[in-house]
Parts: sequence; structure tokens; C-alpha cells
Amino acid sequence: MSTRELYTKGARVWIRHPDKVWEGAEVVGDYTGGSMKVKSEDGTVHDLKVKSDNDLPPLRNPDILIGENDLTSLSYLHEPAVLYNLQVRFCRQSAIYTYCGIVLVAINPYDELPIYGSDTVWAYRGQAMGDLDPHIFAVAEEAYTKLEREEKDQSIIVSGESGAGKTVSAKYAMRYFATVGGSSTETQVEKKVLASSPIMEAIGNAKTTRNDNSSRFGKFIEIHFNKQFHIQGASMRTYLLEKSRVVFQAAEERNYHIFYQLCASRDSLPELHLRHQDEFHYLNQGENPIIEGVNDAEAFEETTTALSLLGFSQREQADMFKILAAILHLGNVTIRDAVTEGDGNGGDSEGSAIAANDKNLLILAELLRLDANEMRSWLCHRKIVSMREVFFKPMTVTEAVGARDALAKHIYAELFSWIVTVVNKALESSGTSQRFIGVLDIYGFETFEINSFEQFCINYANEKLQQQFNQHVFKLEQEEYLKEEIEWKFIDFYDNQPCIDLIETKLGILDLLDEECRMPKGTDSSWVEKLYSKCTKWKHFSRPRFGTTAFLIHHFADNVTYQSDGFLEKNRDTVLEDQINVIKNGQNKLVRKLFSDEPDGRKLNVPAAKVKVTVAKPTALPSSSSKQHKKTVGSQFRDSLNMLMATLNATTPHYVRCIKPNDNKVPFEYNPVRAVQQLRACGVLETIRISAAGFPSRWTYADFFHRYRVLCKYKDIQRNNMRATCEKILGNIIKDDDKYQFGKTKIFFRAGQVAYLEKLRADKLRQCCIIIQKQIRAFICHKKYLRKIKATRCIQRYARGFIARRQVYHIRRNKAATTIQRHIRGWLKRTQFGRIKLCVLGLQARARGLLARRRYQQLRYNHKAIIIQKHVRCWLTRRKYLQTIYRIILVQSVVRRWLARRLYKKLKQEARSVEHVKKLNKGLENKIISLQQKIEELVKENNMMKSTQHELAELRIKVDSLKGLEAETKRITLILNNKEQELEAVLKSLEHERDEKIDLVNEKEHLEKARKEELERMNGENIKLKAELDELNERIKSNQIGAEEILKARLEEEKLFLIREHDQDRDAYQKLLADYNSLEQHNEMLEMEVSRLQRGGANASGAKKEHQRSLSNASTASATSELPDDDYGYGSVRSTASVTSSGSHQKLENIDWNQQQGRKSETVSPVGQKPPEQIDVGLVLKLQQKLKDVEKERNRLQKRIEYLEKEDSPSDDAAKTQDTFKLQELEMENAKLKTDLAALRKVTADGETGGQELLKQLETCQLELDRRREECIQLHSVLANQTKGLKSVASNNYSSHVDIINEDGELVLAFEAQKKINRQLEDELQAEKTRWQAERVEFMQEIEKLREDNDRQQKLLSVNLTMSPQTQTEAFMQHEITRLTSENLDLQEKCDVLSEQCRKYRKQIKLLAKKLKDVGVTEAVNDGEALPSTAVALPQDQRSNLPVVRKKERDYMGMFEYRKEDAQIIVKHLIYDLKPRVAVSLLPGLPAYILFMCIRHTDFANDDEKVRSLLTATINTIKKVIRKRHEDLDTTVLWLTNTLRLLHNLKQYSGDKIFQTENTQKQNEQCLHNFDLSEYRQVLSDIAVWIYQGVIRHLEERVQPMIVPAILEHEAISGLSGQKPGGMRGRASSFVRESELPVDAQKALDTLLQELTAFHRSLGFHGVDPEVIIQVFRQLFYFISASSLNNLLLRKDLCHWTKGMQIRYNLSHLEQWIRDQRMQETKVLDTLQPIVQAAQLLQARKTDEDVQSVCDMCDKLSMYQIIKILNLYTPADEFEERVPISFIRKVQATLQERAGPQEQATLLMETKFSYPVRFPFNPSNIRLEDIEIPECLNLPMLKKV
Repeated sequence: MSTRELYTKGARVWIRHPDKVWEGAEVVGDYTGGSMKVKSEDGTVHDLKVKSDNDLPPLRNPDILIGENDLTSLSYLHEPAVLYNLQVRFCRQSAIYTYCGIVLVAINPYDELPIYGSDTVWAYRGQAMGDLDPHIFAVAEEAYTKLEREEKDQSIIVSGESGAGKTVSAKYAMRYFATVGGSSTETQVEKKVLASSPIMEAIGNAKTTRNDNSSRFGKFIEIHFNKQFHIQGASMRTYLLEKSRVVFQAAEERNYHIFYQLCASRDSLPELHLRHQDEFHYLNQGENPIIEGVNDAEAFEETTTALSLLGFSQREQADMFKILAAILHLGNVTIRDAVTEGDGNGGDSEGSAIAANDKNLLILAELLRLDANEMRSWLCHRKIVSMREVFFKPMTVTEAVGARDALAKHIYAELFSWIVTVVNKALESSGTSQRFIGVLDIYGFETFEINSFEQFCINYANEKLQQQFNQHVFKLEQEEYLKEEIEWKFIDFYDNQPCIDLIETKLGILDLLDEECRMPKGTDSSWVEKLYSKCTKWKHFSRPRFGTTAFLIHHFADNVTYQSDGFLEKNRDTVLEDQINVIKNGQNKLVRKLFSDEPDGRKLNVPAAKVKVTVAKPTALPSSSSKQHKKTVGSQFRDSLNMLMATLNATTPHYVRCIKPNDNKVPFEYNPVRAVQQLRACGVLETIRISAAGFPSRWTYADFFHRYRVLCKYKDIQRNNMRATCEKILGNIIKDDDKYQFGKTKIFFRAGQVAYLEKLRADKLRQCCIIIQKQIRAFICHKKYLRKIKATRCIQRYARGFIARRQVYHIRRNKAATTIQRHIRGWLKRTQFGRIKLCVLGLQARARGLLARRRYQQLRYNHKAIIIQKHVRCWLTRRKYLQTIYRIILVQSVVRRWLARRLYKKLKQEARSVEHVKKLNKGLENKIISLQQKIEELVKENNMMKSTQHELAELRIKVDSLKGLEAETKRITLILNNKEQELEAVLKSLEHERDEKIDLVNEKEHLEKARKEELERMNGENIKLKAELDELNERIKSNQIGAEEILKARLEEEKLFLIREHDQDRDAYQKLLADYNSLEQHNEMLEMEVSRLQRGGANASGAKKEHQRSLSNASTASATSELPDDDYGYGSVRSTASVTSSGSHQKLENIDWNQQQGRKSETVSPVGQKPPEQIDVGLVLKLQQKLKDVEKERNRLQKRIEYLEKEDSPSDDAAKTQDTFKLQELEMENAKLKTDLAALRKVTADGETGGQELLKQLETCQLELDRRREECIQLHSVLANQTKGLKSVASNNYSSHVDIINEDGELVLAFEAQKKINRQLEDELQAEKTRWQAERVEFMQEIEKLREDNDRQQKLLSVNLTMSPQTQTEAFMQHEITRLTSENLDLQEKCDVLSEQCRKYRKQIKLLAKKLKDVGVTEAVNDGEALPSTAVALPQDQRSNLPVVRKKERDYMGMFEYRKEDAQIIVKHLIYDLKPRVAVSLLPGLPAYILFMCIRHTDFANDDEKVRSLLTATINTIKKVIRKRHEDLDTTVLWLTNTLRLLHNLKQYSGDKIFQTENTQKQNEQCLHNFDLSEYRQVLSDIAVWIYQGVIRHLEERVQPMIVPAILEHEAISGLSGQKPGGMRGRASSFVRESELPVDAQKALDTLLQELTAFHRSLGFHGVDPEVIIQVFRQLFYFISASSLNNLLLRKDLCHWTKGMQIRYNLSHLEQWIRDQRMQETKVLDTLQPIVQAAQLLQARKTDEDVQSVCDMCDKLSMYQIIKILNLYTPADEFEERVPISFIRKVQATLQERAGPQEQATLLMETKFSYPVRFPFNPSNIRLEDIEIPECLNLPMLKKV
């Protein structure tokens, strides 16, 4: 089929778009040639001109291929397909990583993603690169695996433009290597490798407009590995540091981070004299120094921590900070214009100067310890050396500022190089490294509006890297074709070599640049002219159209125009040598080290130093020869780049291309224009082009046949020859043989052929569906037609009857309706006429009134208008008159002014005469005299007025006071009158009340008489009271039962709370124990190594042997060094005598803790080994003590609960109810009295007499009395009715013999007896209530005590977890001191009493032993039993003279006697030599029983040394066996069983009552009497936990290879394929790992179930406790669930509906296995819920209506896991719909509402999580005296006693 035939109607294509780059469209009609009409997504129709088939628009891929992990797996490989696939993965699926062949494309999300945890690292460990979702960890794993297998150096090349995330990707790759290849030594090199990142970011990263943490240098980090492929060291090379940023930053940019960190921490560094960052010239040019979300002070602390970790001393750090601060102060040195005197001509010249008191220069001199005057001079002058003399020339301000900035850049570059050198020294390995993995973090291709020397070097480096990349991709592509033995043509690819030759060959750009730099008068313009003349022959070089200072280079990514300004200066990188000499002469040691004279050879050896080397420093005596050998920056960069390329070519490269999605740093926003620019620049599209030129789509024969089986006939299928079958399928479909090739194992297709095959497959399936639908629809329609006919006839029958009935009903309704209507209409008409008549009359009246009011209003308006007109006309006339007057006055003023002027002139002339002046003076004197007289008179009048005013004010005050007195007098008079009236009223009311009280007294007497008369009738109420008493008794019983249930529920809650807390403590303790075991194993390895070295040294030098310890001492020392307890672990087993012999207790204040700690460390630590850390030991002891306390309190509570359950409290609710009623009545009366009292007080406070209030209260009392009287009457009537009822019952029963009932006064006697019974019951109820309340108070106090102790322990534990180790130790010691003090105070008295008794018994024993010895008895017989511990050995001659003592016939005591020297042999035969196959045939736990019976004998003999040696040897041998045979499951299970059995035996026979509840009388007699082995029980418990963890670890390693094949890949449902075809799953792995799979996927589930059954059978055979078996499988199934879910979350090809059904079916087999093993009632099934819910999520409907149901269903999955599965969900076929984006957003919003604040932001489950281990006490019913030793154990030295 030709390409033209694919462009039919409905075909989907890509067309160009100005903003989106490419836009999807659909072909409107079949393409015939010339033009094509397409309809875009927005509905616009475009007419495309097609000149040839090559101009046809690109076709779109099928929907099933959209969102693939690998771009090369797309059928159509072109630019729009790549752009769209990346956009779908990034925006819809939130997937930032995508493969493109061997390249990993990483898009910066600008957001934190939970995909970099340690669980993710271990999920990718051991996985091929195409098995899981694309990830940076997959690339790192590929490199690490190739390093292991091929033993060849690897490299990871990370490139991209600024802000694309290169540094972060490189950091995560190194983190992966540090986690997977952790160093086995104690140096922890991997931590140092990670610690180098914050240092390099601080000194080499800065904020730019594109990135807040942009690396301004390139680096290549080599991570070295040893033979075991553990990290052994590292080294770093740096390239092209951007030194210009030190002195200049563009707008919105920053300098290097370290400067801002120093300024933020200036308070802690006062010696640097730093100020705010905005006050430094080198820091304030960008005008935006703040980075959102970054705290520079905290970053500085992280930097200093990393410096300390990498070996920077405090002195070096201080000097380094001084140099950095000096650079800032150097930038603030002010250089001003100055005029200097000329030397020869006597004229002045322009120069510069620095003020003598310049503060910044003085600080600079102080920090660098140099001469300030000398530096001031050389910052403004330069020295010119000629052949004969030296000239000193002043520099202008511009030149001086340039020299100052050059000096600052040079100092920073030298400091940067020194830091890198020190970091390399810290990272270098001590031994010889075998291989390395290099991580190259280098700048990507750059092009700006103005491109300078830095962009030229960067693009030159990218040309070299792109050339190497193209060659590697081409090589891999051709190797694949050769491997499959297919015919192929040479693939043409872009060759970068001509462009590289243009730059680096002879007479190239760099060569001409160096030549121009060597010219004395070389300039940028002259260099450009040379380029125009020499380089025009290269096709990659051209001259721009405009300007003569630029040149253009055609790079592989784009054409870049470079401006030549500054090229020569940057290439020379010159610094004035006089300034350098001043700095070198300073006293700062670090500065002198930086600028020390070094040979040029070292400076030029770039690769050997593995650091970025700056230009050679100027020497003190420059010469022409030295200048000629001085290398330029371009030459150095070329040499280092060539060395880098040589290193990369010697390694296997892996590529990571980082893409910046947008320039606004918005999370998950995709800009296609920016993306396509970077894809072209980084070579991704070139990889696509190379793949598309060959055969990009590759299918195995089985996958191809499975996918396209529908395209062939049954007769063409050959099951035994898949290749022949595939050839027939393709031969019938594709006629062009060039479109595909058949390889050895795969079919290779050209681009687009898979899409064509998918189209044919879809058409075929559609036709088949149509045929099936046709038949099914015909059958359905026929059945539906028959049902309709039957239903229609039935409906007609019922409808006709219904219509007839309805017609009759309507006829009757119409008749009745007409009758009703006739009457209703008549009534309505009459009513309507009356209303209309009233309405008309009302309207007429109101209308007439309205007209009259209108006429009246009109008359008023006319009258008012006339008045207004009158006033307005008057106002107008008056205004006109005023205006006329104003004009007249104005004219008069003008005339008068003119006359006054004329008079003024005349008077002016007269005033000049003397006489006129005299006249005027006389007149003035008279006027002044008269004015003075007037002033005196006015002053007198003023004084009089003031005095009058004061008198008037006083009078007013007096008047006001008199008015107030008058008002007060009136008010008081009024109050007196009111009080008199009230008094009269109160007197009257009192008299009235006195009369009423007399009446009440009389009435009371009458009532008493009536009560006495009715007393007999009241006695009849006894029957009613009895009934009520019975009812109350029943209520009391029910309430008692409810109270007990509530109490039990509360106790159960407290118990569960304590158990949960116990589990948490146990979990923490077991984690510490696991860490301790690993450290212990490492310690043993070191001890073995030390002993080996010591033996070697002893043999070589013949030195003296070390002190040899006894066997018991050696075992004790080894035990104490291996176990996590302190020295008092094994050696603290004391008998009663040893306890008493220890002397009296010291006071707590006199204890020297330091000495004890020192002795402890001396006794524990072996020779040549450091003592163990005390913090872990303290925490272990604290947890042990807490566990003991919790156990004791739990047992005490349990006993208390049992005691309460046994006792039945009597029913006391009747008394309680009666008391409650009385209390309520008293409270009501009290409240009423308080209310009355308050009212009286209020009335009294208001000044009233209170009579009214008393009257009201008396009325209330009267009402209350009436109410009580009515209640008495009602009660009497009820009693009378009951008595009458009793009489009627009696008369009915006895008829005429009613008197028989009360014969001889029986009723009276019964009544009296019933009253006594009632009183007795009341007394008993009251007593029982009192006792129950006392017990309840005691119980509540105990619960409160437990809560307080629990809170204190929780606080202590939380504080310990958050404190530093030293603070933890102090807090722990303080807690232990408090606890021990309280315990010692309680135990002191007991200890003293016991000590006194022990002393007496010792004296008696000594006297008796002496008497027996004198008599000559060899054995002391006590009650017929031998006491071997007190036997006295006698000589042989004395024994023969004594009579023989015969032993009596007796039963066995359940113990084995042995000699002390046989302990090691017993332990060896019983533990070390015991094989699991032999142990299975014996009694489960037999070794534990034998060991315990030996312990019983040592207890019987009271030999503490013997029991210590036996237990120590037992523990050490168990550890030795487990360490040696830890890979043997049966051995570990065997000793887990025996360790637990020995632990249970020590508990059962310890003598503690808590462990004796199920013992027999004989077992209680066999308890230990002399030894308290509680501490050994803890040690055995620790060993059991350690063995248990080893069993779990072994089981997990066994089942791990089967989990993914069995749970995820196994397809048990036939006909339902859940596996995506191999040709659509993306890239194939670089390794063929299918052969490494342990089992076939189709057999994996059965194999897994068989393994689980074998595990369960092994645990059962060895007699493991059922509770422990459940814990083992709970932990194992959690691991299965976590591993399978983590793999599912990282595999897109498994996330579809059919695979979800397969997974759920596979999990059902595991659930059924759990039920078969009868573990369904436990929590084992719950551990599978996460993977079960994930499978259900794949099968669930995904519409907007199902959002809530999906969220409720997946309650065991986190929000990130649910969203990840929904994003990964990909239909396996095109007929299945994708998950809508709206559905995912709604689910995410719902889950965010549901999620709590403490939900962790993690994606994968923690596979290393372990549940807390619990070993419940399991006593044995086996009698010790019945146990015999089989011969197979080879223990003849044991003697049964």
C-alpha cells in the first residue's frame, strides 16, 4: 500500500500552526493530488497545496500509541508526533520522563514530586531499562548494571539549557549510586559525594532570569568503585566558570549564592564587617536578590556542615569567608577622578585616586592582611616595563574600575579552583579503584540576542558532544541490524565534524583568536577581519549582512551570530601583576597558598588535576618566553574538552536531555514553541530521524501473531513455525517488501506500517462486530416483537374495560356537575351583582371627592404662585436698584480718586515748606497727648470691668449650688412621703399575714387529725410499694449489668491502648535491635581481621603472646561485646547469697556515675576496639524496663478485672434512686429559697421595706401547699381504689368467706414482716452501694495512675526521639535516677531484712558443715534427697572405713546433671552439630528442654558461675550457627523454635505468679529457686527477634523474584490478554534479562503458592508457635503486596482493564490459600488490600458519577497512588475509552478533602516496613521428668537426676 492511499476521508494529520507549532486536523475528502482539504480541531477548513508526496502533511498515530513511554515506539516518527506525545505525558499523565531510544528526556515540572524516595530506588534496582516507567533511576541502574557485568567504565551525560533541571537530574543519579553502591568502609564516601553538592551550588550556582539555581560552570564527576562495586571515592572536573558574574549581574539576576549566604549570616560573623546585601555593589546590580522559598541563612548552615564533612578545617573556612568578604568590600572601593603631575613635560594628566580614609579598602586590607597604602596605589596605577626602564602610568577611572573588577574575578576563580581541589582530596579513594561512573552536568546549546565568548565556548562543547552522540546512536542502530541479520542500507546522519574543524583546526577560529591575542596591538575588529579572510571557505561560517564586528556560525541546532566585542579580553583573562604581588605579599595563609608560584606544567595538566584550571598566573619577572608559553582561556578549554571527549569515548555513555517546558516556571505548563527549540538543540529529533530512516518498529514473531491473528485465515497458521505464519500474513497485506524485514527473532517495520496494520485490524474487528451485532439484534428484535404482541393484546383487553367504566363514570359526573353548576352560577351572579353595586357606589364617592380636592388644590396653587411672583418681582427690582447704586458709587470713587490725586500733588508741594511741617508737628503733639489720656481712662474702665466679671462668676456658682440644694430637698421630701405610704401598706400586710398564719395553724391541726384518721387507709399502700420495690430491684439488676458492661468496655479500651503503645515501643526496640545486630556482625568481622593481623604480626616478629584468659572469661567477654546489653547482662545473674554479699546499697547522691561508666567501658570493650555507644544501650535498657512495668500493670489490671467479674454487686439502685429523688427535691427547695432570698436582698438594697416581696412569697407558699394537698387527695383516692379492688378480688375468690383472709390478724403480721424485710433490703442495698463506690474510686485511681505513667513514658520517648544523642543521654539518666530512687527507697527495707536473715542462715550452714565434717559424713542427706552442692570430698582411705549410704528409690526431678568443663561439648553437640533433618524426627523444642533441665540442675546446685557459662555458651553458639547457616531456612526456623521454647521455659519455671496460671502442682515445685534469669530472658528475646528478622529476610528473598510474574504478569484467564503487545511497549532492554527470570510467568503463581505452602509446612514441622506463624505470613504478605503495588505503579503497560481482572484473579488464589491455612480471621488478609484495591480501580467505571465510589473503594491507597494509576491507565485496545481528565481532577479534589494533614507525600509503599514482633507466652504441658535424651544427640555426659 502506498503512502498516498492512507490519506482518505477521515484520516488524521498534522498541520503547521503559528502558535502551537503543529495542530491536529482531519482530512475532509480523499486525496487525489494537487491539493487537500483538511478540517482543524477548531473547525476551520484549510486548503493545503501539495506539490509532491513528500509535501503531504504528517499522519497522526493511533490513539493506542499516544502517551507511550518511548518515542521510538510510535508508528509515525516525526516532529509533531514527538511534541504531542511529550505534551500528553507531561500535562495529562504528570510524567516528566520519557525515553527516546537510548536518550531519557526529562521535562522540568517546577514542582516537588514524590518519586525519588528510597523505595523508588530499590524498586528500580535490578530492573531492565524498559521494564518500568522512564526514570532517572532507570538510567542510573542501567549504568550501574553494565559496570557490574561488563566491567567497563560508564558515563551519564546530562545536558540542557539553563533552568531545565540538569543539576537536579545529576544529583538524583549520584544519590542512586550512593544508595545502591554504598561504601562498605566506615569513611562513608557516598555521604561525602552527596555533601559536595551544596558546596558546589553555593560557589558555582546563581539566580538567572531562567533559573533560580542555575549552574554557571560545567562539571564532570567520576564516582569510583572497588571490586565489590561499592563506592570507594570520587573526583570532579570543572569547566568554564562564569567569572564575569562576580562583578556584574543583569536585571533580575543574582551573584553566586555564597555571597548572599554570608550576608544573611553576618551576625554570626562580625569579623567580616558585612552589611546588608543591597549595600554591596557586586550584589545589588540585579535589584532582585530574593529567591522565593530559599532561606540564605539556613543554606549557609548547610554549606558549612558540608565543608566540615569534606575536611575543611575551621581555620580554612574562616580564611575562605574572609576572601569572599574581601571581594565584596573590594567592589565597594570608590575610585574617583584625580589630576596627576606629569613626569617629563611638567604637564598634568588625567588619573584616578582612592581616598585615604576609604573604609572598604581598610577592611579589605584587614581581611587579607596586606598593606592598604600599597593596594591603594596599585589600584590606580600600572607599571609599564620597557627594555631599559620602568614607567608608572596612572589609570583613568574606567581603567581602574576594570582592573579592580578583573582582580576580583581572578581572586574568586582561584578560590573556586582551590575549593574544588580540596573537595577532590576529600573524595579521593585510599586504595586503587577498579572502575568509575562519570556524571557530566554541562550547559546546553545557548543562543541569545547578543552572544559573546561564553556562548561560543558552550556551543563549541555541545558540537563535540552532539558529534559523539550521533556516532553512538548510529552505532547502536547498526548493531541491532547486524544482530538480527537483516539487510540494511547505510543511514545518513548529520555530521558535526566540519563545524568542529572550523573552530579547532589550524587557522580556525580559536587558532586565529590565540594569534590575535599574542599581537601587541590586536583588537577585536582586526580579529574579525582575519576571520572574514581566512574562514569564508568553510560552509558553516558566514558573514552577517550588516555590521563588521560580528560573524555567524551554522551550528547543528541553529545559526548563531557572535559579537566580537570582548573576545580578546576574555580569552587573555589578564590581571595586573602588581596587584597580584600585593596580595601575595599579604599575611593571609590561604591567600598566599592561592597565589603561590607553581610550575606551568601543573597549570596545563588539566585532566590529571581533574579540576577547572584558570589561566596561568603572571610571574614576578615576566619575560617574552613566559608570555609565549602562557595558555589562553580558549586553548585551555579546548584541551580540557578534548580530554573529556577522550574519557567519554572510553566509557559507555548514557544520555539525559533536560527540557524546560516554559519560561514562567509554572508547574506542568507546556509551551510547544520552547519545547521544539530544545528538542532540536539537544539532538532528540535527530535520534528520531535516525530511527525513522531505518526500521523503528520491531515485533517478536509471537507478539505479532498474537496481535494480528485476525488478519489471516486458519489454514495459513503454522503453530510450530511462527515466522512462516507471519510471512504469510504480511505477504497478503503489504506488497512492498521494503516496508519490512524478517530478522532472527523480530520483524522490523518501516515508519507508519504499524499504524497501517492497526487500521486493518480495527476494520476487520469492526466487520466481525457488525456481523455478530446483526445476528444478535435480529434475535433480540424477534423476541421483543413476540413479547410486544402478547402485551398489546392484554393491554387492549384491560384498556377497553377501563374505557367503558370511565365513560359511565363521566356520564354520572356530568349529570351531577350540571346540577351543581346551576345552583352555583345563580349564587355567583347574585353575589357578583351585589359586589358590583357596592363597588360602583364607592367609586362614585371617591371620584367626586377626588375632583373636589383637585379643584381646591388648584386654587391653593394659584394663590401661592401670586405670592411668589410678588416676592420675585420685588427681589428683581431691589437687585436692579442695588446694581445702579453700585455703578454710581463706582463712578464717584473714580472721580474722587482723580480729585484726591490732584490734591495729593498739591499737598506734596506744600509739604516741602518748613512752616507746613511745624504746623503738622503741633497737631500731632496734641493728638498724642489726647490719645494718652484716653488710654489711661480705658485701662481704669477695663480693671473695673474685670473685678465686676469675677464677682458675677462667683454669684453664678452660688446660684447653681442653691438650685441643686433645692432640687435635692424636693427629692428627699418626695422619698419620705413614699416611704411613709409604703410603711403603712407593710403594716397592713403584716396584720393580714398574722391573721392568715393563725388560720394556717388551725388548718394544720385539722389536717393532723385527718391524717391520723386516714393512717389505717394508708397502710394499704404496702402492696403497691412492694410491687414498686420489685420493679426497682429489676431495674437495679439491669443497671448493674449495664454498668458492668460499660466498665468492661472502658477497661478493654485501656487495655487496647496499652497494647498499641506496647507494640510501638516493641517496634522501635526491634529496629534498634536490628541495627545492633548489623553492627555486631560488622564488629566480629573487624575482630577477625584484627586477630588475623595480630597473628601475622606475631609470626613475623616473634613478639610475646597476649594474656590468655580462661574459657569462662572469654565467653563472658564475647557475650558482653556481642549482645546489645551492658556488662551487667550475662554477669548479673545472682543467687541469693551473691546478692547479700554485695554489701549495703550506696546512697544515690554518693554514686559516681562517671566511674561506673568508665568501669563499664573497660570491662566491655575488647583490646583494640572502641567501647560501644552508650546511647543505644540506655535506650534499650529504658525500653526493657518500660516493657516490664507495662506487663506488671497489665497483669494487675487483668486480675482486677477478673475479680470484678467474679463478684456480683447487689442491687442498690433503689436506694440510689430514692436518694436521687430526695436530692432533686432538696435542690429545688434550695434553689427556690435562694431565689426568694435574692429577691428580698434586692428589695432591701433598693430601699424598700420588702412587704410586697414577702406577700408574693407567702402566696407562692400557699399555692405550693394547695398543690401538695391536691396530691394527697389524689393519692388517697388511688389507695381507696386499690383497697376496693383487693376487696373485690377477695370477694370473688372467697365469696362469703372474706373474713378468712384476716383471720387471727394475718394481714397485720404480714404487713409488719414485709416492713422488716424492706428495711433489711434497704440496709443491704446501702451497704453494697457504699462498698461498690469505694471499689470504683480505688479502681479509677489505679486507672489514673496508669495514665499518668503512660503519659510520662510517652513524653520521655518522644523527647528522646527528638533530642540530640547527648541530650538523650542526660534525659535518660535523669529518668533512670528518679525511677531507681523510688525503687531503692521501697526495696531498701526488704533488702536489709533479707540480708540479716541470709547472714543468720550462713552462720548456721557453716556450723552444720563443720559438724558434719568432724563426724566424717561424705554426703548430707536431707529428706532422702542428695545435695551434691554441699558434698564434702574425703580421701580414699577414709571412705573405705565408712558405711555405704544407699540411695532410696525415688522419682526423677526433671533435670540433667553435668560437669562444668563439659558445657562447651554439650552446647556443640546439641546446637552446632544438630541437623534440621534430625531435629524434625525429635520432640519439637527438645534441645531447649534439655538446656533448661541443665539450667535447673545449676539452680539446684546454686552454682552461678556454672549457669553463667552454660547460658553464655548457648547464646554464642546459637548466634554462630545462625550467622554461618543463615541461608538455610530450616536451620533458622529450628533455632527460632528452640530459642522461643527456652524463653517460654524460663518464664514458665521462673516462679513469677503471672506465668504459673496454667502450671501443674509438680511444675510449680520445679520452678527455679536460687536464680533470677529475667535479664537472660530479655537477651533470649532479643536473639529470637534477630532470628525472626532473618527468617523474614530469607523468605522475602525467596519470594521476591516470583512476585511480579505471579501477581502482575501471570494470565490465568484464557482468552483475556492483559499483556500489551511487545511492539507497543516501548524500548527493549539493553540486556536480555528474560533468560534470568527464575520461573515462567505462566507457572509463577503455582510456584509462589508452592513456596508458601513449603514455608508453612516447614514452620509447622519445627513446632513454631501458631501466633508466630501468623506474624511471619502477615509480614510476608505485606511484602508481596508492597512489591507488586510498587511495580504496578511504575509500569504503564499493566494499567488497563484486562490486566486489572487478571491481577484480581491471581490475588484470589492467595486469599484462598490464606483461608485454606485457616488464617482468614487474622490480619493477614488486610495486608493484601492495597494491591486488591489497585486491581479494582483498574476495573472500576471511570465516569464523573463514580468519583465518590472510587474514592470510598480505595481507602487503603494514598492520593498519589490513586492519581498515578489513573494517569497510567491506558486502554489495551482502541475500542476502550481513556480516563477523562475531568474525572482525574475530581477524584484528586475529593481525595484532598479526605486526606489528613499528616498524610505523607509518598508514591510507593515502604517494602522494608516491618510490623512489631510479639512472642506471646506459650506454656508447655510436657513433664520434664518424662524427657529422655536420644542417642542421636550424642550427649552421654548428661545424667538424668
